Amino acid sequence: MTHDEALTLRSATGSDVGRQRDGNEDAAYATTRLYAVADGMGGHAAGEVASAQAIAAMRDLDARLTEPDLSGTDLDAELAAAVADAAERLDRQVGEDPALSGMGTTLTAMLWAPPRFSLAHIGDSRCYRLRGDTLTQLTRDHTMVQTLVDQGRMSPELAERHPSRSVLVRALLAGVPAEPDVAGYTAEPGDTYLLCSDGLTDVVPVERIGSVLASAADPDDAVSSLIDLANDAGGPDNITCVVLRVAAGG
Repeated sequence: MTHDEALTLRSATGSDVGRQRDGNEDAAYATTRLYAVADGMGGHAAGEVASAQAIAAMRDLDARLTEPDLSGTDLDAELAAAVADAAERLDRQVGEDPALSGMGTTLTAMLWAPPRFSLAHIGDSRCYRLRGDTLTQLTRDHTMVQTLVDQGRMSPELAERHPSRSVLVRALLAGVPAEPDVAGYTAEPGDTYLLCSDGLTDVVPVERIGSVLASAADPDDAVSSLIDLANDAGGPDNITCVVLRVAAGG
């Protein structure tokens, strides 16, 4: 593929409260070039506020980039600035309502100028890429157990089922500077991408996720199948998925 070859993106988004939660603290955003998932945390609906603020920052980024062609845009810089804006929104919100103190959210977002895209990530929501038969996790969880895995002090297999696997060491939090991972990638025709909250990955094996992405007829089918799998596994948390498929041509 040459970088001049036109690519089209088809996407679908879905979010479900799951089987054991009263409310949904996840939020998602998807347009033709910006896709994001946020998983909020904090009592008394504060998590819902935090994830909504993160997504509002993504929406404002999308509105600010008025040019139809982003090929000359520094995607990494724009997305990193939007994540910093999300953190500042949390600061302002807590300043206005101290009862929200302690709220936070994950954020995983993609900004596209096909074939390039920038991926920003903080927390333990994830981005996967299916290319051919290979499913690759493009994000690294900012969790205590992942840190232990990186240090060679815990096996990946134990980390997957560890009771503290969702304890975060990095997230968007009021009063804490945003420290996202930001990296650029180049897509290829046939790629499928998944953004998801840990309500999916905590209960559905990665091999099963890969098989759904490979076999689903379209992104809508993939999203509904993944949410169904998480609920069939008990649905202990909110479940949010954004699936994108990349195709050649206009």
